[in-house]
Amino acid sequence: MKALIKIVLAMLLLICLANMPYGYYQLVRFLAMVGFGILAHRANQKRNPIIMITYLALAVLFQPIFKIALGRFLWNVVDVIVALGLIISIYLEPKTNTDKKNHLN
Repeated sequence: MKALIKIVLAMLLLICLANMPYGYYQLVRFLAMVGFGILAHRANQKRNPIIMITYLALAVLFQPIFKIALGRFLWNVVDVIVALGLIISIYLEPKTNTDKKNHLN
């Protein structure tokens, strides 16, 4: 589930590089806030405060209520960096015992 959230968020952020209608960017901001909030909650459950704070900061950065005006170019840079970070984090995440057991079967 976590990997799916990260992949969807990364795809949505990379699509932001295209010239999309303003409503798309609003939708991405909302979905990113919710997605990063879920990831922060899961990181908190796993007692990983650094990752939790990172996801909370990203949720605040992308939240649609009090917009942070960075300009189009800077937002594109942020979108690419966050998308790459999400994709890389999927591969750097340690495997759990259930993952290893399912892999062996």
